[in-house]
Amino acid sequence: MNSKKPPVPVPLLMLIGIVAISFSSIFIKWSAAPASVQGMYRLLFTSLLMLPFARPYSGAAYALRRKDWLLLGCSGMMLALHFLLWMGSLKYTSVASSTMIMALEPVFIMLGAYILYKERNTSAAILGLAIAIFGVVFIGWGDIGLSPDNVKGDLLSIGGTVAVAVHMLIGQKLVSRMPSYLYSLIVFISAVLVFAIYNLLSGIPFFVYPAREWGIFILLAVVPTVFGHILFNWLLQYASATTVSMNILGEPVGASILAFLLLGEALTGLQWTGGVLVMGGLAVYLFAGRKKAARAKEALHNAS
Repeated sequence: MNSKKPPVPVPLLMLIGIVAISFSSIFIKWSAAPASVQGMYRLLFTSLLMLPFARPYSGAAYALRRKDWLLLGCSGMMLALHFLLWMGSLKYTSVASSTMIMALEPVFIMLGAYILYKERNTSAAILGLAIAIFGVVFIGWGDIGLSPDNVKGDLLSIGGTVAVAVHMLIGQKLVSRMPSYLYSLIVFISAVLVFAIYNLLSGIPFFVYPAREWGIFILLAVVPTVFGHILFNWLLQYASATTVSMNILGEPVGASILAFLLLGEALTGLQWTGGVLVMGGLAVYLFAGRKKAARAKEALHNAS
């Protein structure tokens, strides 16, 4: 981690990022376009914003092997599937339920890392996993009392969370040998192509949308992506990955507040209980990961 300080204090930048990504669900709810169209244009406009800064990475792109390109394609497909399922979930369930379930992304990554890379976790991290999953059960239980559509949305959100976890695990393997900027750009473009093929085969129109929808597509690319996810990636040079990852706890809270203020969505008692359990379980998991990383760093320092 770089010891220099950013021009703006890190906590303020993190707050800006949390607010920015919290607006993602609101924009999706405001749009009447199909989820696959929203996802396609969100990533297309983000890619267009990134392309002017991609020239320094051309050498690294030429050095990629065929296996790398296949993995990049798979990562892009998983990212497209994530957006398709998660954005689709917001057509059926509340912002709070969907984003709280999406916050389980680190848990699915932990499970995948154990299966694929044999990465082990502490008992505290596993306890956090159990608490968070128990919380999702409460959210689903609360949604059953609302309507079957809410449960359908919860299941779509779970599917989208699994897809993005696979996308992140592939990324973990690839960014160890290629620049993260290049990885993100190629994966975004790959996901755009996947969406384009899906929309073409499904007979979903590409262009017949009013100006309001195009404005939402641009907002999705700029606000939650540039001022959210890309900002968090940039902050990794000033703060630890564990610290930055704690921002995942802020999105469901911020999105739920915005949904109440802008969409009039209120939570039931069971949803509140489930949300508290999910956030508490994730906090236990992430703090356990921080302690594990600190012990590993100390052991490495002592060995040297």
